[in-house]
Amino acid sequence: TWARRGAMVAALFYGALAALVLLGARDVLFLYEENRCSMTYMYEYPEYLKIKLPKKTARRYPAYELYLYGEGNYAEETKNLLLTGIPVLFLPGNAGSYKQVRSLGSIALRKAEDIDFKYHFNFFSVNFNEELVALYGGSLQRQTKFVHECIKVILKLYRGREFAPTSVAIVGHSMGGLVARALLTLKNFKPELIKLLITQATPHVAPVMPLDKYLTDFYTAVNNHWILKAQDLRNLTTLSVAGGFRDYQVRSGLAFLPRSSQHDSALSVVSSAVPRAWASTDHLSIVWCKELILATIRAFFDLIDENTRQITEDPKKRMSVLNHHFVRHPAKIFEENPEAFTELTGAFMWITVKASKWTYSVYNVSDGKYFTFPLASHRKSYSHLYCENSMLDTSSWIYGCMNNNSSICLEATDLSWRAELLPTTKVVILKLQDYPSLSHIVIQVPPTAGNKYTLGCEFFKDGSRTVQLPVTHLFSFGLSSSKILLNSTGLLYNVQLQHFNQIYQAFKIYIESHCQSLKERKPSVYRLHIPWSHEDSITVAKVPSSTEISAKLHIAQPENDSRVPELNIYSSSDCQYEVSNINLFYSYYPSVLVFQIIRFHAGALPVYIVSNILLTYGGQLSTLISTGQCSDFSLELVRTAKPYKVEPLISIVVFLQGFNWFREIWESLSLPEVDAAVLSSQDAWFPLVSLILFLFGTGIAYWSGVFFSTSLRLFSSLWLTLMRPTVLQKDKLITPRRLCGVLSLAVVSWTTCGAVAVFIIYLQYLFKPVHVFVTSVFYFQDSDHSKETSQNSSIHTVKNQSSMDSISEATQSLPNSTTAEAINSLKMHVTILNLFTWIVLLNLPSLIYWLKNLRYNVRLDPDPCRSTAIIIVCILEILMNSSTSEVKSSKLLKMAAKAPLPLSVAMLAFGRMHLYKVPHFVTFSLLLHVLCCIV
Repeated sequence: TWARRGAMVAALFYGALAALVLLGARDVLFLYEENRCSMTYMYEYPEYLKIKLPKKTARRYPAYELYLYGEGNYAEETKNLLLTGIPVLFLPGNAGSYKQVRSLGSIALRKAEDIDFKYHFNFFSVNFNEELVALYGGSLQRQTKFVHECIKVILKLYRGREFAPTSVAIVGHSMGGLVARALLTLKNFKPELIKLLITQATPHVAPVMPLDKYLTDFYTAVNNHWILKAQDLRNLTTLSVAGGFRDYQVRSGLAFLPRSSQHDSALSVVSSAVPRAWASTDHLSIVWCKELILATIRAFFDLIDENTRQITEDPKKRMSVLNHHFVRHPAKIFEENPEAFTELTGAFMWITVKASKWTYSVYNVSDGKYFTFPLASHRKSYSHLYCENSMLDTSSWIYGCMNNNSSICLEATDLSWRAELLPTTKVVILKLQDYPSLSHIVIQVPPTAGNKYTLGCEFFKDGSRTVQLPVTHLFSFGLSSSKILLNSTGLLYNVQLQHFNQIYQAFKIYIESHCQSLKERKPSVYRLHIPWSHEDSITVAKVPSSTEISAKLHIAQPENDSRVPELNIYSSSDCQYEVSNINLFYSYYPSVLVFQIIRFHAGALPVYIVSNILLTYGGQLSTLISTGQCSDFSLELVRTAKPYKVEPLISIVVFLQGFNWFREIWESLSLPEVDAAVLSSQDAWFPLVSLILFLFGTGIAYWSGVFFSTSLRLFSSLWLTLMRPTVLQKDKLITPRRLCGVLSLAVVSWTTCGAVAVFIIYLQYLFKPVHVFVTSVFYFQDSDHSKETSQNSSIHTVKNQSSMDSISEATQSLPNSTTAEAINSLKMHVTILNLFTWIVLLNLPSLIYWLKNLRYNVRLDPDPCRSTAIIIVCILEILMNSSTSEVKSSKLLKMAAKAPLPLSVAMLAFGRMHLYKVPHFVTFSLLLHVLCCIV
């Protein structure tokens, strides 16, 4: 009874852990803002002209192709490849299509038509055969070299033309952006061939799933070159655009470019912060999101040098253009060197405003006006001036005047460049101390015909419009909330979110607006501003209303940055705003910390699952030594898989690596850096994360064991209905037939793909537990007829139970020890099969890649698991035909039983960021098992 209660409690506990994982996955995959992107449509039928490559290149890269995009008349004109435009090369990402260039190409063509083809772009696209390069890194170097060849081919097409280009601009989606950055690591690549690089949802920092060594080595080479050779990259301007929370495939934190103090020509933004887009995009929509594509194409045209008719050579201008379109848009058309002074002409009426707060509504005004605000009377009482204008045209509207003795200003400084565009208004905040020479601020109201808009200005003192809202702490679990009340008499408020600086913090901000009258008002704009990265999010709300804003971070606050995130409220002056923050725990779910861990570290879960299974496997070997019986997987998992066995040692090593003497000893032993230390340096790790992931791994391992046991019984029942099982017989571990099978699979592994051999031996192994189980049950049922009635009743009860323990308990009372031994072997086979399943899953991407490219090459080269596959085949061929009877008498059993613990520790220490190392630890443990069968 106590055993059953304990099993029930364990099932409930691990069920709760599995449920939390599912809820976290749901939060990441489904709970995000709605898609606010518009679809990009082609006005004419898109065409893709295949560019003929040199024979040597085509023969070396048979699976890759180069295309030129066109549509309508433009496609007809470019068929002879007499190109006169500016070349742009699009690189698709993981499983991406070369046809994804059509959104960029079509909008660029429409823009060129609007200016009568004074300037235009030629968009090329590479066909990478939709390779899965995010999961298999063996082809990344090959793709990089092919892109280099494509750049040389593209530039040759313009040879001899007037204004021939000397470089190619590149747009890379997903892994295509990483391939573009890798061009700079090629020995024979000339950096001047690329002046502009724009990446879309590219994981620059690290791979999403580090499934093979080639992938991680590629990342290391690219990022090391990017940091160490930053001085050589100053002529390359790079923009990285992340998709925000809608992109669950590549989280935005991975899309921020690694920067050094010397590299000031790189810019990273989240699409939700891009002016005139203000929308999060998923991993695919980022290539067709109309608002984002428009920003990109506008930037391309502003980057053109009128003299060369190509992308400008000036890196400062390139950065200015990108900042103009992707960071802070002043609601004006880009000008490289705007005039310092502007003449205020026209027969406009001049009106002096002496009040500290002013609003003005415009509708069908035939006469223009200039409103002047004298600063002398306000400088002592106020420190800032805030103005807003709901007319979203690109004309200038606010000026600074230096006429001290007159209220009329003929020449003024254009302050419109200081403004910032928001979805419903353009705003400017001027610090009066920064403009000591100005005597007046002038607001221009031009004549309007049918347009209705409002303007407003107010002087305020620094700090009077800033309030502080304490954010629930990371470990408060939502047991407290904060609330502030803004009795708004102003147009702007800044709510500082104190202690909001970690990626694991997430909460809801609720804003309720109440107004005194029901008159029509402009919508309020709420901006969550993160000062240390361009990841702002903007919400537009009607007034009055109740608005909910989700507050989460993509990047943690740097150590040397003391700035505080803010909620900017662009409000209505006669409304009251109530702002509160409540932790998600308090509002919805058991713990927001869990969901953020899933968002940032779900890729490391396989390591923790396999570690738990490996600890259980070691516990089963230990019980085999102490009792002579193999314990059940679920019971042994509960007893053995404890986080205190592995986590403290890793934490101690990470702590000691902070000392130089220990780091020197560690490096002298040629040991790799502990993954937890690397993640900690990236502000993406702390000890509690590993503990929670370990518990998640335990829960998933528990239910995977239940799944295997249930599947085993189902297949066994099906087998019993179809055929009579053979009697259990003891056979030799190695026979000529089995040796031939091993050699055959070794040849398959060496000549085709190692994952193929692993998958074949896995399918073969699947039948072993089924055969053992069916034979044991059949023998058990057959012996049932020779027992007395009381024993019949006992065994009948056992047959109807779903656990393998029930059969084991019954078989212990039987005189024949063969069946009992079979049950022990069965339990061991199920655990090994559970371990082996994860090896197959981790090697599956290379198998899929090989199948996809089979028509081009029968042999996968390079193969991340070729040598490992041969070892695994040999091991499993022996284990498949082994039983616990051989293992019990082995002298190496104690070593084999103790090895899983240090292997689990090593797996968690070095496998979190290197998933491809996991099969190596499992293989070593199983190798010791094989030696126990032999020695």
